Amino acid sequence: MRAITQDRYGTPDTLTLRDVERPRLRDDHVLVRVRAAGIHRGDRILLAGRPYAVRIVGPRAPRHRIAGTEGAGEVHSVGSAVTEFAPGDEVLGWGTSMFAEFASVPAKNLVPKPAALTFEQAAALPISGMTAIQALDGRTRPRPGQQVLVIGAAGGVGTFAVQIAKAYGAEVTGVGSTTKADLIRSLGADHVVDYTREDYTRSPRRYDIIVDLIGDRPVGLLRQLLTPTGTLVMAGVEKGGPVLGGFERNLAALLYAPLVRQRRVRPLSSVGRRPDLLALTELADAGHLVPAVDRTYPLGRTAEAFRYLADEHARGKVVVTP
Repeated sequence: MRAITQDRYGTPDTLTLRDVERPRLRDDHVLVRVRAAGIHRGDRILLAGRPYAVRIVGPRAPRHRIAGTEGAGEVHSVGSAVTEFAPGDEVLGWGTSMFAEFASVPAKNLVPKPAALTFEQAAALPISGMTAIQALDGRTRPRPGQQVLVIGAAGGVGTFAVQIAKAYGAEVTGVGSTTKADLIRSLGADHVVDYTREDYTRSPRRYDIIVDLIGDRPVGLLRQLLTPTGTLVMAGVEKGGPVLGGFERNLAALLYAPLVRQRRVRPLSSVGRRPDLLALTELADAGHLVPAVDRTYPLGRTAEAFRYLADEHARGKVVVTP
């Protein structure tokens, strides 16, 4: 089969299209014929090996030499312990080695693909969608009428966060650039702030929940935008140092959080959870969630897809198709 491989950390030029052996199917896995695979921030980190903290499990190259961690496709075959899927089923989920024609994925990481979504849309959903729903989960799940601010609303996670918050009944303000304002409105945002023309930290509006997906503003400044009982969810850092990549900001907030009773700060490190993925597909089935796919690239142009993301032009998600 054809697959995108990576033998060392570096630029998109390190990605190579090769013919490799089809993966061996384990008892609790499903062999998926991949129809589309999404690219998210974690893939970009694994590509570059920066911040250096990600190199703990692979000092010179990623542990899994075939790239890609989320996708959608058709079940080709199932392991002996798998009972919930059968050949021909359309599925989506997360795993490893998804930039390939076939991928062996744990059955527990897969859910049925909503009929309303294309394979490209479904492939964009798993990891970015789970990050968004976990940012708006538990004590930070917005109630109808509450004010929610999404910083980075036109990105992969932000496009889901806006729609999820609206589905929960919140009044949503999305922050993005001039070229992405129309996308943010189309997602259902009630208010759009163009950060190139307006400093949203000076707004008189106060928010019950702030989802920060950029991480370029001081935590103290963002806390001032909260209501007295509001919560700042720190779910992303786009820029930072070579070692921790800006996550030292989140670590400091985590240490500070127990001391704060009002205007809470909640650092988020998302994890793969099948119930969250099922909740996302239910929202999609109900018409409340439509993945925003900016561009689709063929598998052989995966490096070009990464370069497009690095230039920060993407409006939503970028997908590759074998």
